[in-house]
Parts: sequence; structure tokens; C-alpha cells
Amino acid sequence: MTTTGRRALLAAGAAAGAAALVGCTSSGGEGPRRPGAAEREAERVARAEAALRARSVAVARGLLERYDAVLAAHPALAPRLTPLRSSVAAHVGALGEGGTGGGGTGAVEPAAASGSPVRSASAPARSTTAPSPAPVPVAADPATALGELAAAERTASDGHTDALLAAPPEYARLLASVAASGAVHAHLLTEGARA
Repeated sequence: MTTTGRRALLAAGAAAGAAALVGCTSSGGEGPRRPGAAEREAERVARAEAALRARSVAVARGLLERYDAVLAAHPALAPRLTPLRSSVAAHVGALGEGGTGGGGTGAVEPAAASGSPVRSASAPARSTTAPSPAPVPVAADPATALGELAAAERTASDGHTDALLAAPPEYARLLASVAASGAVHAHLLTEGARA
């Protein structure tokens, strides 16, 4: 066999091997390719994280609506509540970023501008596509309303803490931070007022 014959034989063998390799990796007309176990697991994890983000944003939005209701019912509390409310609004945006929770940072309007009292109880911040929930009941007594708001902060903080176990590491750190902030807010709304 000559050198040219060997080269032709090797080239033909390489072409046949490449054709066989392509046949192994393509569907070859057998229908759509089925996702592998790793792809299915990645999809399951992504769906679980999206659901977790949606629940976390819903908890934060509920708390934000409670702040709006208390500010509308007790405008004199605005200097005390507006900074806490702004923090909760930032949490709504942060918890929804990068996921499908629907809580972008631009979607939350402040309840009061420059520390001034809330002007409209009928316009709490919420998504334009979400149905209007029932109004949040607020106690007539400001001290009682603050106590109820502190309880709502503790409940939201506990919810974020419970979600830590199912969260991916980066989101778990965010949830832990938001939960800690809620605990501080609850303290400021109750014990902090007595000092």
C-alpha cells in the first residue's frame, strides 16, 4: 500500500468516525430530544426558586400594604413610619430581582414624599395587573396600630427565616438580611418607642 493510499484510507476512516459521532449526538429524525437528568434537575431548581421568590415578594408586599394602610389611617405617624416603609419597599424590589416574583425596584411608589403625610388611602403601591386585595384593617388607636404593625413585621421576618432552608445560597443571604431588618423594625415599633 502506498503512502497516498494510506492517507486516503485514514481520511475515509476519519470521515466515517465523524459521521458515526454525529449520529450519536443528534436525534437523527427520531423526534425531539429529551432533556437529560441534569437539565430536568436544573429546571426543577429554577421553578422552585421562582416560586420561593414569588412567595417572598408576596410577604413583603403584604407588609408594605400594611404600612400604607397605617400611614393612611394615622398620618401623624409618618415621620416615624416613612423610613421603615421605605426599607420594606426596597425589600420588595430586592427580593424580586432576578426572578419571576414580579417585584422590580421601580414598581413600588413611596407612600409619602419628603416625610409628609399620606394623601390617599385608596392608592397603595401594587402591581397594575394584580387584583385589588381587601383593604387592610387598621386599629383606630395609633399605639395599637403600631403594635399590629410590629406583629406583622415579626410574622414577615419569621416567614423569610423559614424560607432560608429552601433558598439557594445567594438568595438565602438576602432573605436572612431582610428577616433581620424586619426584627429590627419590630423592635423599633414596640420597644424602641418606650426608650
